[in-house]
Amino acid sequence: MTRRPGFLVYGLLTAFLVGSAAPLYWSFLLGSHTKEIAAQGVPPLLPGGHFWSNAERAMTTIPFWKAIGNSLLVSTVTACSVVFFCTLAGYAFAKLRFRGRGPLLVFVIATMAVPTQLGVVPMFILMSEFGWTGSITSVIIPWLVTAFGVFFMRQYLVDAVPDE
Repeated sequence: MTRRPGFLVYGLLTAFLVGSAAPLYWSFLLGSHTKEIAAQGVPPLLPGGHFWSNAERAMTTIPFWKAIGNSLLVSTVTACSVVFFCTLAGYAFAKLRFRGRGPLLVFVIATMAVPTQLGVVPMFILMSEFGWTGSITSVIIPWLVTAFGVFFMRQYLVDAVPDE
């Protein structure tokens, strides 16, 4: 294909870029003004001069670096454990022959149809019974393995790993 994209393609890409960058600019714009900007109807389109003071106040009001550290810890542990455990379960479903493998895989896949919001209250009750409320453990443990990860690894391992 030697033809270059036309005006329509570049116009759509530009519109998508502007639409994607607009929320970031809006956040920067609101962060650079004082709190009186909410009382105005439409804020000005040029940034104000209070961005650094507002950012400093946000960093000192909450333990910002501790929150960043907790986020890094949770995301790293969760990602590594999902890869590890989902690979183990996916391999079992892909290569091992055991009784009830089909219905069990269907059950695992069917759990993806249940919205996460439906399990929030029971999960809180369970975490409070374990004494984990207010700890980072209660954020990590429920996501050590996911149904989508098991299904995805099973689909990959069926063809990627030979039966021999």
